[in-house]
Amino acid sequence: MREFLEAKDRLLGIAYGITGDVGAAEDIVQEAWLRLSRAEGVDDVTGWLVVVTSRLALDHVRSARFRREHYVGPWLPEPLVDGPEDRVTMAESVNMALLVVLETLSPAERTVFVLHEVFGMPFAEVAEAVGRSPAAVRQLAARARKHVGARTPRFDLDHVQQKRVVDAFAKACDGRDIDGLLRLLDPDVVLHTDGGGRVRAARRPVYGADKVARFLVGISRTVAVDHRLVQVNGWTGLLRFTETTLHSVVALTTANGRVTTIDIVANPEKLTRVRAVIHGKDK
Repeated sequence: MREFLEAKDRLLGIAYGITGDVGAAEDIVQEAWLRLSRAEGVDDVTGWLVVVTSRLALDHVRSARFRREHYVGPWLPEPLVDGPEDRVTMAESVNMALLVVLETLSPAERTVFVLHEVFGMPFAEVAEAVGRSPAAVRQLAARARKHVGARTPRFDLDHVQQKRVVDAFAKACDGRDIDGLLRLLDPDVVLHTDGGGRVRAARRPVYGADKVARFLVGISRTVAVDHRLVQVNGWTGLLRFTETTLHSVVALTTANGRVTTIDIVANPEKLTRVRAVIHGKDK
């Protein structure tokens, strides 16, 4: 039990990085623990748990791939809003922009990238986790690294500057200030909205500062929306409320003081844990 508890944060991070689903990550880690409790003769408990967790997460992504390909509108990962320490640990490793790019990899490439590039596991250990040879894993890692490098948006490394931009963005949205938004948005900004067919959302990405600014202002004119700053996957993001009801979580990536990507998660199924965090804080 002690070794499992010491490894739990890392296991959750691995499972979440591979699946992009907090609930699935928690279930996978619980299943790994149950299998450990039935196993005998395990010398390296942490290594064993990492392998089992990785394999379960890989199986989950493979089984979920068909559903995601037929998802209504863009599929975005379940956001991590600041709460328990384990969520913070995971968020530091896998920000929203990276997770969105990882969705474009094959399940094997994604698993190898998360294990090697994010969590620093040696190729020999990654090979055991994914059931391939070290040489094959190196090839997968090289392809994944090239793909991620080409598609991951630029981003500010300065948390203070990023927070300043997000704060100004929220105020411009609340004030329906198109000119203010245009000053904050990168010319090539892209916006994704994940409603999952459950709530009204754009079915395709919105590209370009002018279209994105008008889309955001149009939302605020249709529905009264208030914004609250919060940590989303380790960076400053926003909770959007209609009156007192949580409407969505907004993750923003900024570069050179401008917003380059906006990921809005509005699917109610992906906001269940966020609501629990909010209610816990409000008590």
